[in-house]
Amino acid sequence: MNKRILFNLIYTSVFSAIMVSCNTSENFDTKSRATGVDYNKDGGFRVPTNFQEQETPVGTVPVEGGTFTMGRVQDDVMHDWNNTPNQQHVQSFYLDETEVTNLMYLEYLEWTKRFFPPTNPDYRNIYYGALPDTLVWRNRLGFNEVMTNNYLRHPAYRNYPVVGVSWIQAVEFSNWRTERVNEQLLTKNGFLSEDAAITAEVGTQFNTATLENAPSELYGGDEGKWGGRESERRLKEIEGDSTGRLNRYPQRNSGQIPPKYRLPTEVEWEYAALGLKEIRNYNIYRGRKKYPWKGQYTRSGRKNKFGDQLANFKQASGDYGGIAGWSDDGADITAEIKSYPPNDYGLYDMAGNVAEWVADVYRPVVDDDFNDFNYYRGNVYMKNAIASDGSVTVLGTNEVVYDTLSNGKIIARTLPGEIRQVPIDENETYLRPNFSESDNRNYRDGDKQSSRYYEAFEEIQGNPTKAMYNSPNHSVTANDDGTLKREYDKSTKRKTLIDDAVRVYKGGSWKDRAYWLDPAQRRYFPQDMATDYIGFRNAVSRVGGKFTTVKRPTN
Repeated sequence: MNKRILFNLIYTSVFSAIMVSCNTSENFDTKSRATGVDYNKDGGFRVPTNFQEQETPVGTVPVEGGTFTMGRVQDDVMHDWNNTPNQQHVQSFYLDETEVTNLMYLEYLEWTKRFFPPTNPDYRNIYYGALPDTLVWRNRLGFNEVMTNNYLRHPAYRNYPVVGVSWIQAVEFSNWRTERVNEQLLTKNGFLSEDAAITAEVGTQFNTATLENAPSELYGGDEGKWGGRESERRLKEIEGDSTGRLNRYPQRNSGQIPPKYRLPTEVEWEYAALGLKEIRNYNIYRGRKKYPWKGQYTRSGRKNKFGDQLANFKQASGDYGGIAGWSDDGADITAEIKSYPPNDYGLYDMAGNVAEWVADVYRPVVDDDFNDFNYYRGNVYMKNAIASDGSVTVLGTNEVVYDTLSNGKIIARTLPGEIRQVPIDENETYLRPNFSESDNRNYRDGDKQSSRYYEAFEEIQGNPTKAMYNSPNHSVTANDDGTLKREYDKSTKRKTLIDDAVRVYKGGSWKDRAYWLDPAQRRYFPQDMATDYIGFRNAVSRVGGKFTTVKRPTN
């Protein structure tokens, strides 16, 4: 046997044994390192003893974090100057293996229709606000009615990426997915009864925040839902506990509640799309990448797939798929997921097929001078509404908050069973060096210090022609009879479409030329509007340390 191979085997075995030993000692402490008192004894401090490692969330793959060059590495032929190279560090996270599909979204719609039936006037706009816009396929000089009528619901398109979904709808889907996964996990682990999810009353729903802050009010206060084996075991244990320190309900410190599904940040998406593992050599990157795959071309160089396109994109004017036959890329509109090879992280369609929403508010400049760690623009800090007696406010069936978007569509911003949220106030911000207000979307961008004008900030805000982002201000209001009054901003003094309600989308689509397949490219679109070429996928944060893998150099 080659000495180097033998050494690697021995090294791997020893290192793995050490890692297992370390993980075991850290995860199974039975005695306090601070006081020497035994944990989990009668009347003592209670800690979980069975938490091993964060499980990979359903549908996702792990992406090990690290440092990389975010931004343009090729010539900027569009002269956008909005993706200047800058170095960023990303924490490890999980990302959906594929884009969210029509079938996944239909599951969301079916659940919404069941628990908030649109036949009930109180819930009508919850369901209709979640519906994708199927009219995005229409073209005034094109016949696309087959997609308008079939793309979302016909079984032939079930594994195609969902489109016609706004950024706001993508966020609401992510929230729904979080609750369903957590509900299923607690059922599997014996906390909830087997039929809890399907027998819940209409207008009630599982909510993680309510579980943590007011568990007795979950499912509208139906205690019968807590009928799992673990819940019953805990209940018996509590009955014999005179100190009252035991809890029947799982909390965050139990390890039973994983982080939420969400949209990836722009820096996470770009890092994952690049798949830099293939050009890593020890502790350096061998050059920079233009595409999620290896090389500078869009066709495969592999012997058995030589010449095949590696993504679904528009190849030229009037050429959405190539000439029928050998040179065709297999799609003219979107393609079925996993139709093209994944990148080195195992992620499919990080270039082409559909572009994807990310979490960030768009600004032309990524402010890496202020932050180069988990960069994200869009933080709006909220907190639970606390009553005078210290309790939280769980929303009832008649307390749904709706929002009328700029295009007139009505969506639900809250759902029954959730905890009322309010902006943070001085109690959280006073003398705090790291943040001073709830809404941070404009931080260091559009405020007095970063404006090219030197008048008082109030004067700038009062003069729209001097505002940094002087975007159109369309408005939709409801008349007394319930009809909508739409006012389209016709001002000729507007200088930009950028405001706090436009979000970044990344990656090329079936409708884009190869230029946009570069993960560094960035564009923006109103968060309450949808198209036939933007979809999304979800991310989940990694808790704890980086992934415990043995590091080996790439040869």
